[in-house]
Amino acid sequence: MNLSPRRREDPEINLTSLIDVVLLLVIFFMVSTTFVEEGRLRVELPRASEEPVTAIQDPIVITITAQGAYRVNEKSLVNNAPETLRSALLKESEGEREAPITIRADARATHQAVVTAMDVAARLGFRQVNIATVSEQT
Repeated sequence: MNLSPRRREDPEINLTSLIDVVLLLVIFFMVSTTFVEEGRLRVELPRASEEPVTAIQDPIVITITAQGAYRVNEKSLVNNAPETLRSALLKESEGEREAPITIRADARATHQAVVTAMDVAARLGFRQVNIATVSEQT
């Protein structure tokens, strides 16, 4: 009979399988991550505040309905063509390019209608173009 105590082996942790799992997770997250592609246009986003803006002169108000119809200072336009909007803006501004413009668009109006109004104003040389919003009360 062999009564001598057995020599115990030190337990070892096999890290190979752990490293394999970690590397597979890293590869999975790298492949499944969506990368944000920066647009080609450099856009400086506006900041909004609750402070009232004091205008030197009365603004020209472009109203855009949910159907995409334009109104300039509460006067309906014959059609929604950019040329018609251009003519109405020239008439209302009386050639004064420093007049501020406020765009009041219905929340259901298409983005294209708002962009068209902004584009027409920019092409005419108006620099003070504002978009009217409703502040959220929390």
